[in-house]
Amino acid sequence: MTSTASTTGKYRRNTALFASFAAAGALLLSACGGGDDGNSGAQSPGSVSSSASSDSMELSLKSGTAQQNSAPKMTGDWANAPGKPAAKPVQRKWVQLSASRAGALDPVVVNGSGFTLYRFDKDTASPSKSNCNDACATTWPPVLVNPGGKIFVDGVDPSQVGVITRDDGTHQVTVGGWPVYRFSKDTKPGQTNGQGVGGTWFGVQPDGQKSGVPAGQEDQDGTGSDQAQDEPASDEAARAPATSAILFDDANFSDSGPAQGVAGKGCQNVARPKVTSSISLSGSAKIWSGRGCTGESKTVNGDVADLATIGFNNKISSVKFG
Repeated sequence: MTSTASTTGKYRRNTALFASFAAAGALLLSACGGGDDGNSGAQSPGSVSSSASSDSMELSLKSGTAQQNSAPKMTGDWANAPGKPAAKPVQRKWVQLSASRAGALDPVVVNGSGFTLYRFDKDTASPSKSNCNDACATTWPPVLVNPGGKIFVDGVDPSQVGVITRDDGTHQVTVGGWPVYRFSKDTKPGQTNGQGVGGTWFGVQPDGQKSGVPAGQEDQDGTGSDQAQDEPASDEAARAPATSAILFDDANFSDSGPAQGVAGKGCQNVARPKVTSSISLSGSAKIWSGRGCTGESKTVNGDVADLATIGFNNKISSVKFG
């Protein structure tokens, strides 16, 4: 005969098991957003924690890629087709975080379309806080996810993944506590045009550290150095010649209008002259006030966050490389 205590124990275990399954089912339905981004019946390749939040916002973390989890195409990270620049922040029903390689950055986190993800030194990781808003968030679109959405983790430790609420109420993904972003001037998967911009933007590693920066060169507080952003370039400093540059209409590498890219050998005219307030380039180049590299000129070495500091705000009409 089964004892009363044994029967009661089995009942409690069965009740707890049922409650666990019910909670899991409710979370899965919430994560699917009513089926809009699909996969209501698909199983993940692996099991990970179901909570990825610094704001108590429940999310479903799934092991493996979006494709492995049968996420429908043209949703989530795939909604911006490869080859198209990130134009504005869009909150998605799912995002993918994959440990990968892009250019010289290895490892670095990329999204579901293979675009490099970045972190900003002027943000904070503890507590997690984004300080990139307004025009900054257009040049650097934050990686956003809907409440109850999915985050597919592929080679990224789920314990490093979180979500914060931004000042505008949207929800941004974090890696190692650092809010993560796309760069609007990366137009193809694998590009790393945002690396080192302003001395404050870097690809993000799967643990939240800066990609492409030796550990010994990280600041003690982990916030990075503003030296490259705050100091004007020197005419005397010797650097290898640059072959391309990105020109921004506003200071600090942000845009009131679309940024301009210029590249090649020798003198190159810019498409929209006399509107540039900051310039990003790796190496040295000479900027000119006139078309065809005429008029007033100045040699710059690396990024200049505010051309007014060298007396060249809204003057660039052409750039000479090499």
